[in-house]
Amino acid sequence: SSLLLMSGVVVTVGLCRRLARRRLRSRPLLFAFLVEMFSTFQICACTNELSLLGNVEPKPHTALTLTYGFTVLHGLTLAGSTCNPCGTLQPMWGGGTSLRMGGLKIAAQFVAAVLARVFMHFIWSLEMTEPHLGALSQGCSSPMQTTEMQAFCIELLFSVVFQLAVLRAESVNPKYRVHLIALLITMLVYAGGNLTGAIFNPALAFSLHADCFYDKFLNYSLVYWIAPCLGKFLILYVF
Repeated sequence: SSLLLMSGVVVTVGLCRRLARRRLRSRPLLFAFLVEMFSTFQICACTNELSLLGNVEPKPHTALTLTYGFTVLHGLTLAGSTCNPCGTLQPMWGGGTSLRMGGLKIAAQFVAAVLARVFMHFIWSLEMTEPHLGALSQGCSSPMQTTEMQAFCIELLFSVVFQLAVLRAESVNPKYRVHLIALLITMLVYAGGNLTGAIFNPALAFSLHADCFYDKFLNYSLVYWIAPCLGKFLILYVF
């Protein structure tokens, strides 16, 4: 049922992106906002569902396999979208994207994060599958299982590794690039998922753990917003 749900989200987002591409080409700002919002919604909704499947046996093989598979699927179906505020900062920094367009895309990403959370909470409230039972009663299910300083350093390091790999993979054939990026993300999740969640995406972090941001905004914004953005700026400065 979870796989059907996530597949349904992917298909629906694909149809919405195609419809927007056909009808809104003459309105570039609205087109960019909606496409980025649909794409980020897909990643956030699927990852919210995947987060419930982490305890499915055999552990952690099932969760890692699903992470790799859906990361490849996202890469193949969401071409042209960033879905990560840190990634949107790069063309803004280099002058390839205007401040207005970049801000619009970042706003779309956070709007999608909220919509995905609301949508998934509604689905979980229906309790259609066993993983959904009690999912809404967890509150702040904190992914941070280490000190805040260590969590900050881990998310910073993972962001640097990920962004560096993305830059280095630009010259790789696209059909191989998506698998390399998916493999890297899976390895990072395996290495640090039990410590911080290995998210390195501010919008996705907010969608997954909004309750934690409400409870401890300063700590979580430092680890899951500032650290990934700082990692991105370090890479931009080095290059």
